Amino acid sequence: MKNDTVKKLKSMRLPAFAEAYEKQIDQEAEYGSMSFHERLMLLVDAEYDSRHNNNIKRLIKNAKFSDSSAFLGNIDYLPDRHLNRDLLESLADNDYIRQGLNVILIGATGTGKSFIANALGVNACQSGYKTRYIRLPELFSELEAARIQGKYHQVMKQFQKLPLVILDEFLLIPASEQEQRDLLELMEYRCGQVSTIFCSQFMPEGWHERLGGSALADSILDRIIPSAYTMRIDGDVSMRQRKRMIKN
Repeated sequence: MKNDTVKKLKSMRLPAFAEAYEKQIDQEAEYGSMSFHERLMLLVDAEYDSRHNNNIKRLIKNAKFSDSSAFLGNIDYLPDRHLNRDLLESLADNDYIRQGLNVILIGATGTGKSFIANALGVNACQSGYKTRYIRLPELFSELEAARIQGKYHQVMKQFQKLPLVILDEFLLIPASEQEQRDLLELMEYRCGQVSTIFCSQFMPEGWHERLGGSALADSILDRIIPSAYTMRIDGDVSMRQRKRMIKN
């Protein structure tokens, strides 16, 4: 009877429920004093928690983070980095995603922009938000390949609808006219609707020139900057060098 029930639970895709049920049967002495409702609650909680945790794992895997182990609690608030702790702590509740606001992280190579962006992304996944991390040059290449294959609008729509997109190495290389048009197409839908995190070595004031200095640049920046939190990350020694120094 027990085995038949377990098989039925598994066939209904309730593996955690089945495992918890078997545990209760095998440890009757421990659970026997509980009421039916208490035992049922434990079974339901086991299945719910399993599905919730598996969903988070799936979201993190699909996000393609450069560092999926990044965690907001592991950010080093070293004095020379001048990190805005209040801002980062306020971003932790993901309200910026619910409001469709952007985040701009500015800093030289190695200052930890990507780690912070990844940590925010992992934090978003843990709250159930679909996220995608991608370097801007890689995004442009992906869109160009989609254009050649006749799948441009399909791929663009996927990026437009994601609750959170992290664009690393933003404008590290000046954008071509076609890339500017792609970026405008992306930002036209995203800004004000969903959230984007931009990681760049350049202050927003310098983005205009790297976007060609034209009306296209004006249109792109007008969609990004007014609805964005901006944080500059300083540091005389890069975070990579600090870690090597600690290991040594």
